[in-house]
Amino acid sequence: MVDVKITSEYITLGQFLKYVGIIGNGCEAKIYLAENDAYINDALDTRRGRKIYPGDVVRVNNQTYKVIS
Repeated sequence: MVDVKITSEYITLGQFLKYVGIIGNGCEAKIYLAENDAYINDALDTRRGRKIYPGDVVRVNNQTYKVIS
């Protein structure tokens, strides 16, 4: 599990994918999520605007990330 530190209250799923280097820019988020599964706290979610808070666990591309503040 990889810790991902954020300094804001939350980060959106699209921003998260860009932040960890899975996509190159925000425009790619919609396409990426249409073709790949993303799990937030073990629940499938494909909304690029989904808010992710510290303490949430994100699983994408066979990698698990824990968001910390």
